Amino acid sequence: MSIISTLLGSGKRGGRTSPSAQRLVRNMRYELVPLKSLDQAIADLPHGAAVSVTCSPAKGIAVTQELCEKLLAKGHNVVPHFAARLVDGPEHAKQLATWVREKGIKEVFIIGGDAEVPPHYQYALPFMNDFLAANPGVETIGFGAYPDGHSTISNSDLHNAVIEKEALLKKYGVKGLASTQMCFDAPLIISWLKGLRAAGFTTPINLGLPGVVDRTRLMSVGVRTGVGQSLRYLKKNKASLTLMFAPGGYDPTKLLNDIAAKADELNVSGIHSFTFNSTADTAKWANAILEQAV
Repeated sequence: MSIISTLLGSGKRGGRTSPSAQRLVRNMRYELVPLKSLDQAIADLPHGAAVSVTCSPAKGIAVTQELCEKLLAKGHNVVPHFAARLVDGPEHAKQLATWVREKGIKEVFIIGGDAEVPPHYQYALPFMNDFLAANPGVETIGFGAYPDGHSTISNSDLHNAVIEKEALLKKYGVKGLASTQMCFDAPLIISWLKGLRAAGFTTPINLGLPGVVDRTRLMSVGVRTGVGQSLRYLKKNKASLTLMFAPGGYDPTKLLNDIAAKADELNVSGIHSFTFNSTADTAKWANAILEQAV
């Protein structure tokens, strides 16, 4: 029985991983969702972890900023999410750029967001332009990518959006990092990425991978935060629901291995872990994989 299978409690799950998979795990960041019960999730983070902090319509950008400041004080490398549809306008974009610069944050993640009635920005790209024009001092801008599509945006518009964002970042001399939204279909992810690369898209990709999460936490966090596209995907894909709600929780190792086989070829640089605030179990999973390389 592998160390990962032992960790997760089933000899049929987990398995050994390749050096490419271990490289992706070394470059993993933990996504946190701002909730009242976040203290334990923060306490369970590895020392100096890369932490991506989401931005929800229910909590707003200010809460994301407060959480980032708390994590910075604890020595973590934070990546705040800014949802364009929660930004009041160009002046607010400048304020966010100033805050990022003053805090010394070198990477942010910009998404369109789920707010139904945005005060100014309908999409991520215009906000991204105003944010960069305000000189935030960042080295990298992350943005979302959708191998399995989006419930309200056409595939052609999704494709054009990532191409346009890459072009905008090159204009400003800022590196890009696209992160895939949750998808459980490795052949689909690989096919989608091959198509992007063939179209000239060169930005590195982070694989959006579910963390090790049990059913109770998945439902609790998902329902309270509307994790959005990720859970909408699960609703339409019964096979994925079965995986996520399996006894003992979801083990992302097989999906990791399947993508890692093409990671070097397709410039997949790391993992964006959707932890659902289950950082302890996800960290144990990551450590078990990295111990294989010793």
